Amino acid sequence: MKNESAKLGLNLKRIRTKKAISQGDIARELGVSRGFVSTIENGKTNPTLSTIAKLAKALNVSTNELLK
Repeated sequence: MKNESAKLGLNLKRIRTKKAISQGDIARELGVSRGFVSTIENGKTNPTLSTIAKLAKALNVSTNELLK
């Protein structure tokens, strides 16, 4: 499972930086702390499916894009 968390984190960071969106921007959109976004990007937490869906929406990508 940790491997999946790491993949999600890498994809999140790659997409976010490509779109020039800050961790703070994502955090505000989701109503969470910037630190929480950082823990996801670093693969240190397993976000819920709901959170993954919100991340995808905030980045304007599909959940599949985040999870591949």
